[in-house]
Amino acid sequence: SKDFLYVGSDAAALKYLDGTLPGDYGFDPLGLLDPTVSNGQGAGGFVNPRWLQYSEVIHARWAMLGAAGCIAPEILGKAGVIPAETAVDWFRTGVIPPAGVYKDFWADPFTLFFIEVVAIQFAELKRLQDYKNPGSQSRQYFLGLEGLFKGSDNPAYPGGPFFNFANFGKTEAEMKKLKLNEIKNGRLAMLAMFGYGAQAVITGDGPFDNLLAHLADPTGANLITNLG
Repeated sequence: SKDFLYVGSDAAALKYLDGTLPGDYGFDPLGLLDPTVSNGQGAGGFVNPRWLQYSEVIHARWAMLGAAGCIAPEILGKAGVIPAETAVDWFRTGVIPPAGVYKDFWADPFTLFFIEVVAIQFAELKRLQDYKNPGSQSRQYFLGLEGLFKGSDNPAYPGGPFFNFANFGKTEAEMKKLKLNEIKNGRLAMLAMFGYGAQAVITGDGPFDNLLAHLADPTGANLITNLG
C-alpha cells in the first residue's frame, strides 16, 4: 500500500496520488502536489502543484543534457576521439572560474556567461508565456517560425512538428510509457548532476575519472573513503 509512506496522514487526503502523473509512485511526504494548495492556501507565486509538476519535467530534461555533456568530453578524450587538451573536466571549463578556465573558447568565460544569460532569459520568458497561456507561442509572430511550436497545448509535453519531429508516442499507451521513462531517467540525471558536483568538490576529478578509480579499487575509492 502507498499509505505507509504517510504515517499519521488521512488516507482520504492521498487520493490525488492516483497514478495519473508520470512517475507517480504515491510518494509525496510534504504534500507538495496536494491540489488543495493550488487554491491559494499556503501557496505563493509558482509554488503550486501544477508548477511543481511542470518544473520537475523541465529540470529533468536539463539534467539529462547536463549529465551527458559533463562526462562526454572525458570519455571522448580518453578514447582518442577528441584531442586530450580539449577533454577538460566540466568544472574546469570556466563554469566555476576558481576551479579553472579553458582559454581556447572564442571568447572569455565572462563574455560567454553574459551571452548565455541573455539567450536563456529570452527562451525562459517564452517558456513562461507558454506555461501561463498554453499554445500561445504558436500564435505569436516574432521570428516567423512560431508556427512550428503548434502542438498539444500542454506546456510540459508540447509535441508538434518541432518538439516531436519523429512522431513518437502514436497511441496514448505509448506516450504514457515514454513520459514515464523520461521522468525516471530525468530523476536519475538530477541525482547524477548533484553527484558530479559533490565529486568535483571532494576529489577534484571529473566523473569518468572517479568511475575508473572506483572500478580499479572499489574498496579504496568510494563514497566512504572519499568523505573520510
